[in-house]
Amino acid sequence: MPLNYPSYYFSKQRFYLFSGVIIFSFSACSSMPGWITNPFGDDDDATMPAELLDIESEVNIDREWTVNIGNGQGDTYTKITPILDEGFVFAASENGEVVAINSINGDIVWQTELDTTITGGVGAGDNIVMVATEEAELVTFQQSDGQELWRARVSSEVLSQPKTNGDIVVAQTVDGKLVALDRHTGDQRWTYETTLPALTLRGTSSPVITPDGKVIAGFSNGILVAVAAEDGVWNWEERVAVPEGQYDIDRVIDVDGELLLDGSRILAASYQGNLMAFDISTGRIVWGLEASSYHGVDQGFGNIYYSDDKSHLIAVRDNSDDVVWQNEELQYRELTAPKTITNFVAVADFEGYLHLISQVDGRVVGRAQLDNDGIRANLIVDEGKLIVFGNSGSLTALTIN
Repeated sequence: MPLNYPSYYFSKQRFYLFSGVIIFSFSACSSMPGWITNPFGDDDDATMPAELLDIESEVNIDREWTVNIGNGQGDTYTKITPILDEGFVFAASENGEVVAINSINGDIVWQTELDTTITGGVGAGDNIVMVATEEAELVTFQQSDGQELWRARVSSEVLSQPKTNGDIVVAQTVDGKLVALDRHTGDQRWTYETTLPALTLRGTSSPVITPDGKVIAGFSNGILVAVAAEDGVWNWEERVAVPEGQYDIDRVIDVDGELLLDGSRILAASYQGNLMAFDISTGRIVWGLEASSYHGVDQGFGNIYYSDDKSHLIAVRDNSDDVVWQNEELQYRELTAPKTITNFVAVADFEGYLHLISQVDGRVVGRAQLDNDGIRANLIVDEGKLIVFGNSGSLTALTIN
């Protein structure tokens, strides 16, 4: 399926394409159709974001607190996402600020600043906080007071959230590696490596550590892999998508969205591929349908929710291919991954609007603009509160009534 590309430019090694949130990276010489190699040609066919329609609000969106976190996502295309752990929100900005915030009242518990650019995070668990830097370093802090514990260099940038199970810290790098470090020292424990396609999306999903001792990760080659958390030994792998088409751009099938662990299964979506559920023990495919998304999914009311590559928000009945509803009113507005809260599905967009959609019928029932610079980070739900990190650095907690 051809895509529309409003603006883009070439750098030495990467091709950045700004059509919503799609950004491509070259990993080798690539065959590209002629219209891609002429970025200054006619863009009359460029797809424009949908204008927002007037709605009759059916919900109250109340601001509980707001904290400003450095320069937010900064000038680079980061997707730094806060995390909630043990009653605190841990957030970071591109210019190196790392902050711990009381999730109830918004009070800053501690604040520290790195002398480098942050590209990935935030991770938290087992009393530590984790971020990644442009120097391909993982940095950990003590949760209680922000004291830096250790730094460890990995093979390349980490753009997503590191994870920990108390024994290891595991992160996914942009050069196709899954690396595990000792939680206490930062020493490397093991590495799993996969082969990158010639052209990939700029980004990765975050690995998931399962209760039965596996690390599961989705890669830019469309494959979901499970390895043992203890030693990185391969357990199973399955395809979320199969590359198709003549040109490299048609064969991009990255698994970039967050994986959803749901009991004994894990759900993953790929760009130009599928949305699928796998048994975490064996990798057996238990459900799937054709879809194209570079975001994570969520569930509620017996449905699975995802936003596709056109920013259509779609609800499908779990374990079937029945579409319950599809909302196209926010087309090409660069939606975040959906997040369910009470009776609603929440998404945010490139103009900083938060949209609340009914889980029942897909109607937009509430809206609020929170950040004029837009919102890319995944949304967080905290016991009825919605926490939103705007691109400018505004971290806001909201109640929905």
